[in-house]
Amino acid sequence: MDGYFASRMHHQLRADVREFAEREVRPRISTMEAARAVHRELSLLIARQGWLGATISNDYGGMGLGHLAKTIIIEELSRVSGAMGAMLQASQLGVAKIVHFGSDEQKKTWLPAIAAGECLPTIAVTETESGGHVLGMSATAVRDGDDYILNGRKVFVGNSHVGDLHGVVARTGPGSQGLTALLVESDRPGLTIGEQKPTMGLHGFSFGELHFDNCRVPASHRLGDEGDGLSVAYSSSVLYGRANLTAVSLGIHRAILEETTRFCAQRHRYGRPLHELPSVKMKLGSMQSRLMTARLAAYHAVHLLDHGMACDAELMNAKLVNVESTIDSARNGMEIHAASGLFTDRPMERYLRDALHMFAPAGTSDVQLLRLAEVALGTEKGQWSTQLSDEVRMMPAM
Repeated sequence: MDGYFASRMHHQLRADVREFAEREVRPRISTMEAARAVHRELSLLIARQGWLGATISNDYGGMGLGHLAKTIIIEELSRVSGAMGAMLQASQLGVAKIVHFGSDEQKKTWLPAIAAGECLPTIAVTETESGGHVLGMSATAVRDGDDYILNGRKVFVGNSHVGDLHGVVARTGPGSQGLTALLVESDRPGLTIGEQKPTMGLHGFSFGELHFDNCRVPASHRLGDEGDGLSVAYSSSVLYGRANLTAVSLGIHRAILEETTRFCAQRHRYGRPLHELPSVKMKLGSMQSRLMTARLAAYHAVHLLDHGMACDAELMNAKLVNVESTIDSARNGMEIHAASGLFTDRPMERYLRDALHMFAPAGTSDVQLLRLAEVALGTEKGQWSTQLSDEVRMMPAM
């Protein structure tokens, strides 16, 4: 199935990322788990590999390889560390807003730096009181001459503590046309980063709070026109967020199955390897089936996206299937490990914790089901994947 979508380039890319992840990321996992804090050094090292430029065109120093290549990169990092896969996918959300809505000057200024790993972008949309209801946000950006004055608080901002350039969506007026997106440098006066709070999983990654107190931002930092903020938020979530979180889930899923089959070969019961027990073998079969189905859904969705075809529903379904099946396989893996899986000398408990972090971002499973129901009923509202198809379509893979 891999060869159905992937070219020689994709296979070589997978091998390169896997070798890097085993060499540079795996030895640092114990440190990240013990610290339960953002790992700045490793985040920057990964960024400097150029992988943030997977969907940035060659004209701006990027790889120009598209969403399938991006999926493979995130998947292979997540197979070793869900935290570092999450770090890369969060920065890719920051890439999306500039690729699709940035002016020529903004693209020339920021995209080469991002592609070179010299700038980690983020996107800051969510607020405590509004959650996934984007139109319920209350952060404001008031025009004052050649600037906007930004006030408010954003939460669950991926890469909050390592990000260099935050894409902030704030309210400039009433209703759905009253949201505007601004590029805000992390060192701009009036912006402070909240203290990193300990989380259940993804240790090494940060998704924290940004506080804006009369933060003055040049109007030249506005993405698109005033009122385009909703489009910036939704397109980043639909086209990048769902695909990226799908990729993280897929990598964790791979790791779960690999670790569980390894454990079954090492452990013996009744004089035979554990995997020869029928009950264990059936669980392994279920895990393999889920992984195959999840990979197909993931690769198919981004294949369509790379070719400029309508695929909003496929992206929703890919996120739904991958998140739910990874959590199910994590439970099966823990059942097979039994008490052994509860100890930190084996990674199963980390995989379970990390997998649960994929549930909420870019829409919970309930949200995906509601949107898929609209597809079934023919009441869905447009296709982001075709609206932005010209920008999405990348260089053909060789």
